[in-house]
Amino acid sequence: MENNLYQKAKNAVTNMLSNQGSSAEQQQAAKQAIEAAYQEASPEERQQLQQLEQQLQQHNQLK
Repeated sequence: MENNLYQKAKNAVTNMLSNQGSSAEQQQAAKQAIEAAYQEASPEERQQLQQLEQQLQQHNQLK
């Protein structure tokens, strides 16, 4: 069974990264989605969530 919160987090980060002019609100929403997904994540999903967090941090540093 796929974790719906994980999928939402992944989608939020993907949408934010694909939007060049991403707002602080989009970044915050992506971060909150990741945090929510951790609560129900399997060990594999936790690793992928960590990668999503790294992508988010890298995106913030490039601005």
